[in-house]
Amino acid sequence: MKTSCVCIICPKGCELEGETDGQEILSLEGASCPRGREYLAQELRDPRRTITSTVLVEGGESPLVSVRLSAPVPKNQIFAVMEAIRRLRVVAPVSLGEVLLPDLLRLGCDLIATHQVFAAEKYGPR
Repeated sequence: MKTSCVCIICPKGCELEGETDGQEILSLEGASCPRGREYLAQELRDPRRTITSTVLVEGGESPLVSVRLSAPVPKNQIFAVMEAIRRLRVVAPVSLGEVLLPDLLRLGCDLIATHQVFAAEKYGPR
């Protein structure tokens, strides 16, 4: 079976063309480094993706905080992960590196804040 994809391991973005039996790579063209073969093998057996997004912040100087996952998740779980992130609301302050959702959907990865959001100052009447 012929398989093609773009390797996303490094910035080169090699266009891989492989012949596979569904699980094993029989031949590979287009990989400029050994990591291309590793990427295609991963894509065949257990495709995973890293996710970055934003979460709503209540009472913060910013209404959103950027977040990322601590590890890639199975590709077939992306929509469930994004739904869990969409439902999440956090209260300021939020610290850089703070774990906002530990062991997200029991996938073995955490949702981590990638910026700091301070609590908004409340000003009384002037």
